[in-house]
Amino acid sequence: MEIQNQGFDSSIAQAKWRGDAIFYQFHGFWFTPLCLQGTQELLNQFKPLSGDVILASFPKTGTTWLKSLLYSIINRSSIDQLARNHPHQLVPQLELQVYGPQWSFAPPNFPSPCTSPSNRIFGTHLPYQIFGKIANSSDCRVVYVARNPKDTLVSFWHMVNTMEMAKRAPWPLEDAVDKFCEGFLPFGPYYEHVLGYQKESIERPKKFFFITYEELQSDTKTHVKKLAEFLGCPFDNEEQVEEVVRSCSIETLRNHEVNKSSDVSEFNPLPLNSFFRKGHVGDHKNYLTKDMIERIDGITCEKFRGLIFKHEAD
Repeated sequence: MEIQNQGFDSSIAQAKWRGDAIFYQFHGFWFTPLCLQGTQELLNQFKPLSGDVILASFPKTGTTWLKSLLYSIINRSSIDQLARNHPHQLVPQLELQVYGPQWSFAPPNFPSPCTSPSNRIFGTHLPYQIFGKIANSSDCRVVYVARNPKDTLVSFWHMVNTMEMAKRAPWPLEDAVDKFCEGFLPFGPYYEHVLGYQKESIERPKKFFFITYEELQSDTKTHVKKLAEFLGCPFDNEEQVEEVVRSCSIETLRNHEVNKSSDVSEFNPLPLNSFFRKGHVGDHKNYLTKDMIERIDGITCEKFRGLIFKHEAD
């Protein structure tokens, strides 16, 4: 990997990712030029309010599903908005939609028009190592969702191959595995990203809520109730829980017309329907070879040690 000291300033290294794409290394993590510009604007301008909820995640770990769940838990009287709005419109991504230079569609610090200003929800792919100072500047709450690294990798590989540039030159899975293991992905390295928030959730569980995609899939109702309690808005009865779980199921969300559209979104150069693929636990087994799995498992064991993805389909 050739790294050069060019780009935003002389202290930010850059490297060629694939094709003509260039990534920039900022505080040990990799960014596309647009995401880095949005990140720097965010770091300079974003002032979270005490009532804000921030969903943090590495790409392709269940972000869209969690955005739907968080919106529904906090805005129960407006749960029907999920049928008319894509989850990323209801819960905007800070570095792409609120401060992103290309796809911004509203001024900084905006709440969704379907969300009360006192119940703002934002998403971010920024690691704690970069976002932590901002998160700790107020009493906002942070929810972090993690996913098994092999499923994360396969989902990310599929996403890249839906992009326009991949239609001309599909991304080989072997190269995707190499780059994942090297930590050379947007917002990577993956392992350090996960560990940053996991550590904070152990030390400050009232501010940081850590959950895995696998846990949420295995017992959605139980974990939705835990999320509601963490957010300070517990459910009054089981019917409310069931309505949120039903309204936010992957199958329900996938069948809304807004989420079936092949139009490219205004917040990301991807078709709207690309955010709802399979969502299965263990889907990596359909794509990764035995050697690939062993390689990733070796790194995972070394990096995560005590962190286990429960209910993983190995």
